[in-house]
Amino acid sequence: MAEEKSEMVVQDKKEVASGKEPTMPGKKYVPYTDIVETEKELLVYMDMPGVDRKKVDIRLEKNLLVVDGQIDSQTYGDLKPIYSEYNIGHFTRRFEMSNKIDQSKIEARMNDGVLLLTLPKVPEKEPMAIQVN
Repeated sequence: MAEEKSEMVVQDKKEVASGKEPTMPGKKYVPYTDIVETEKELLVYMDMPGVDRKKVDIRLEKNLLVVDGQIDSQTYGDLKPIYSEYNIGHFTRRFEMSNKIDQSKIEARMNDGVLLLTLPKVPEKEPMAIQVN
């Protein structure tokens, strides 16, 4: 049980290494993520329990894909759980984009607390002969 909780990182390692501190109050977690590669794309699945699709912010900043998910803690009201599998907090994750990803065609869908990012690959160019004049 203790091992599971230690895997949930409070801040992205890059933020800690760069000295950046979040300015929003509350806990932030790195969501559990699975990445699957197909011939044409990368599929990124992120677990964000309790995050509404309207509260997911995804942006691309200088080849850095930033994903933030905000929890509406007011929905829990005055409830005080006696046992909890996960902590309540916001989620954040950053991915450095390769030049093999077509950044203009990235898509996102949210279903039952799981965010799916589709990162299409840039089609490989066919070899081309160059005429010498």
